[in-house]
Amino acid sequence: MSNYRRSIGPVALFMTGLGSIVGSGWLFGAWKAAKVAGPAAVLAWLIGALIILLIAASYMELGAMFPESGGMVRYAQYTHGSLAGFTAGWSNWVAVVSVIPVEAQASAQYMASWKWHWAQQMYDGHELKPTGLAVAAVLVVIYFLINYWTVKAFSHANSFITVLKFAIPAITVGALIASGFHSGNFHDHGGFAPNGLSAVLTAVATSGIVFAFNGFQSPVNMAGEARNPNRNVPIAVIGSVLAAAVIYVALQVAFIGAVPVHDLVSGWGSVNFHSPFADLAIALNLNWLAIVLYGDAFVSPSGTGMTYTATTSRMIQGMSDNGYFPKLFGKLHPRYGVPRPAMWLNLAVSFVFLFMFRGWGTLSSVIGVATVISYLTGPVSVMVLRRTAPGLPRPLRLKGLRLLGPVSFVLASEALYWSRWPLTGQVIFIVAIGFPIYLYYQAKARFEGFGQQLRSGAWLPVYLLWMAGLSAIGSDRFGGHGLLPYGWDMAIVAVSALAFYQWGVRSGYFTGEAMEGETVSAVNEPFAPAER
Repeated sequence: MSNYRRSIGPVALFMTGLGSIVGSGWLFGAWKAAKVAGPAAVLAWLIGALIILLIAASYMELGAMFPESGGMVRYAQYTHGSLAGFTAGWSNWVAVVSVIPVEAQASAQYMASWKWHWAQQMYDGHELKPTGLAVAAVLVVIYFLINYWTVKAFSHANSFITVLKFAIPAITVGALIASGFHSGNFHDHGGFAPNGLSAVLTAVATSGIVFAFNGFQSPVNMAGEARNPNRNVPIAVIGSVLAAAVIYVALQVAFIGAVPVHDLVSGWGSVNFHSPFADLAIALNLNWLAIVLYGDAFVSPSGTGMTYTATTSRMIQGMSDNGYFPKLFGKLHPRYGVPRPAMWLNLAVSFVFLFMFRGWGTLSSVIGVATVISYLTGPVSVMVLRRTAPGLPRPLRLKGLRLLGPVSFVLASEALYWSRWPLTGQVIFIVAIGFPIYLYYQAKARFEGFGQQLRSGAWLPVYLLWMAGLSAIGSDRFGGHGLLPYGWDMAIVAVSALAFYQWGVRSGYFTGEAMEGETVSAVNEPFAPAER
């Protein structure tokens, strides 16, 4: 295991979580959610926060047990072996590394509302043009350089930026409510939920909400560099999610009330902005606020981009420890204590995503679905360890997890279904692209123990195929072909999820990797193997 320097304190760890959550999501999420769900978008943020908190419960216990950097990509390996471990790790990495370019895209996209001709040529309303892509590429390189030399430089810069992330959204909420709040927007123009409950649920998965709250895993991934991780990681996770939920709900309320009435003549789906809050500020003659928001369009996304540049390199190190990447990528710089080869790899992949998906909306939707897939193994793995390794030291043992585990798995499955066909199938296909890499490393190991890995981990790829099928034949309200009636489709997803959850828990076993992971635990307590 790697010898990371435990130099990040509780405040910086909390700021890491909040800095990951409050990024470009606040600049675009309220607008995109309102287009889908109307005023009921407020409920979408609350539902999203609840789902994330329930899922995070499993990862907090796991993170306290194994306070190691890149832990989010290793837990399934500890309980189900290489097949499930690779599937979870690959989907998690795809989701998180994509955040780096999407934050840079957000900054460039906001610039398109500037009054200069060259800025207006950066974005065409659907995707970034070459000038916008060039600006985004420069920002990605800046994120990389800030993280290249030391963890402390990253944490200090991020803490400063996160303070601004509190202030500017608060100023925006206050200014919009004071200057142009239309309470009628919440019940006129089709009512509170003009597109029904299904639109609210779709907004949770595809409007940047799951994507925004995904930052909760940053403190977990950096547990190996945190002081007293068993206490500080849970505080950072819960605190950052709750703080961000307050910010996002307030922004959504302010946005809905500030939209000019004449823009709603054709309904919420017709509301189009390049730079949502800045455009509203200009419409309300709040030019000073527009200038502040244009500046924050660099600050907030840059803080999140820097955070993910740090955490994704730790994820690559974790996958290298799992045996899915060359050991080179897990190598730490002897002086600066950061995995530079992993950072170079993530930089290259960031450029691939930047030029493949050239708009914030498109890439954030892909990230949201991949994120949901990456969450699935946490509730399963934590219960496998409780069953197979009760003697493993648990600095944090959450009460009620026997109930929260299956509930969170069902909710994650529902969110995957709400993402709408064909997006669900497309992202599941992206996850499946990684399997040749897995088979390559299995072949290098001469498929030693492959039968056990297949028996233990088969539930996860079968689950993904099943969910893709349900999405395809599901209700047309979620993009399917309408073979499953609305309402019954979500009930079938829930029952299916419970069945797969039980399969996953029962097929897990105690692995050697779990013992290895425990040895780096900050608790430093003797390991007591489970009785069989």
